[in-house]
Amino acid sequence: MAQSIPLFPLQSVLFPDGRLPLRIFEPRYLDMIARCHAEQQPFGVVRLIDGGEVRRRDPASSEGRFLRESFQPVGTLAHIEAFERTQPGLIEIRCRGGRRFSLSRSECLPHGLWVGDAELLEADAAVPVPPDLQRTSRLLQGLLHTLEQGAGAAELPIQPPYRWDDCGWLANRWCELLPLPEDERQRLMQLDNPLLRLELVADQLERLDVR
Repeated sequence: MAQSIPLFPLQSVLFPDGRLPLRIFEPRYLDMIARCHAEQQPFGVVRLIDGGEVRRRDPASSEGRFLRESFQPVGTLAHIEAFERTQPGLIEIRCRGGRRFSLSRSECLPHGLWVGDAELLEADAAVPVPPDLQRTSRLLQGLLHTLEQGAGAAELPIQPPYRWDDCGWLANRWCELLPLPEDERQRLMQLDNPLLRLELVADQLERLDVR
C-alpha cells in the first residue's frame, strides 16, 4: 500500500543502512525535517536528474519561475538519528538509510517541497557471502581498520552493526565508498539481487585494482 512521504532530492544516492549527514537551511526543508524528527517519521531521499539541491530561479523566466527539478523514481527512506539546531535557520542532522521505495506519483507543493506516494520495496534477503567473494569482505574490513587510525568512531563511513557475511550489506558499503558515477550507484541500489550486486562490486574492485 502506498504511503505519502516528503521527499529530499539530492545529487547522491542513499543505500539501506548508509549514513547521511545533512545541513538544512532552505525554508522548504526546515519545517519538514523538524516535523519528521518530532513525529519520528522518515523522509525519502531520491537522486536528482535535473536541477540542484538548492532551489534556484530560472534566469530565462520573466515570471520568476524556478529551475526544473526531476529525480529518480526509486529512492531510500532516511531515518533521523541525530538532530541539532546549531543556529537560527540551520538544522544539522545525521540519518541512516532504511527501506527502498518506488514512487507511483510525486508532486511539488507551492512552497517547493516535494511529496510522493511511495511503495516500499522488499528488503534484501540475507544471503551469505560465497567463498569466491570473501575477498570483498576482507578488503572492506582492512579498509575500515585503516580508517579507524585517523578518525573518531562516530565519523567513520561504516558503522555497526557490521554484517561482514551478508551480500547486500557488504555490497552497499562498497557502493558508498567506491568512486562510481552516480548513475551506476543508482543502478546498483535498485538491484533486487544482493548477490548480483556484490558480484558487480567485485568486478569494480578488480577493475580498480583494489588490494
